[in-house]
Amino acid sequence: MVTLTDIKDASPRWLKDVGDTLTRSYGRGTAAARPVPDFLIIGTKRGGTTSLFNYLLMHPGVLGLFPQIRGRKSTDYFFKEFHRGERWYRSHFHTDSYRRLVARSAGHRPVSGEASPYYQWDPRIAERVRAVAPDVRAIALLRDPVDRAWSHHQERVANGVEPLGFEAALAAEEDRLAGELDAMLEDPAYYSAAYDFYSYRSRGLYLPQIQNWHASFPEGQLLVLRSEDMYSDVQGTFDTVCGFLGLPRFALPSTKPFNAITRSRIPLNARKELEDFYLRPNQDLADYLGRPLLWT
Repeated sequence: MVTLTDIKDASPRWLKDVGDTLTRSYGRGTAAARPVPDFLIIGTKRGGTTSLFNYLLMHPGVLGLFPQIRGRKSTDYFFKEFHRGERWYRSHFHTDSYRRLVARSAGHRPVSGEASPYYQWDPRIAERVRAVAPDVRAIALLRDPVDRAWSHHQERVANGVEPLGFEAALAAEEDRLAGELDAMLEDPAYYSAAYDFYSYRSRGLYLPQIQNWHASFPEGQLLVLRSEDMYSDVQGTFDTVCGFLGLPRFALPSTKPFNAITRSRIPLNARKELEDFYLRPNQDLADYLGRPLLWT
């Protein structure tokens, strides 16, 4: 039996491009009937955002991006595509009529959302989200910043955009990111690949990122979780997220991780240097959240 997914995978690039154009044109034309997202998984990078989004899509009351067959997790609207406007953004979410159809089957109102680890990192995004979706609920997965930095670097190497070894990349980070944040704040349309790709150390400074989201959204609209807790208890963390989103409990049919990469050992000198670097920021984060130290 040939499935729609098989057709999608086998389709030539030009046909996919035509399909994308037609779909987006239809979505924009019906944007007034398409509500903004109910939730965003905002980060952190290499913290499990892809896995959590895919777990949520297993729930019968969660809708993916329109059209769902494409399997996308993010629109990139609030940074790369912000110039396209709100109608374009709404075109990625299902219509009210379709949601009512799903509600009759599921027995409750479905929710929809997207996931992008960049949404937590770019300081411009929380305010932009509030202007478009003031009632949205955001979920932040925070991973041990030492392990996160190493995984981030491994991914960049695998993607062919990082020529430096880990310790050299850490040493070069300040120069690579110099002036990028100022340029972003001066130009609302500017996307910095360096700020995204090479922020290995600085991206693990979570407290300013969480405070930035709290400046735009009350505490009850931001759920902060440890990635390690999800890795060790997927169903338990999933239940917590479902409660946060007002969804009924659902037993996951699979708890396999998504977007995992082959793990290797971080250089010992780099680990020690990063552990020392994050000692105070991690304590400040725990104090702010009113929790025990998240990583020791």
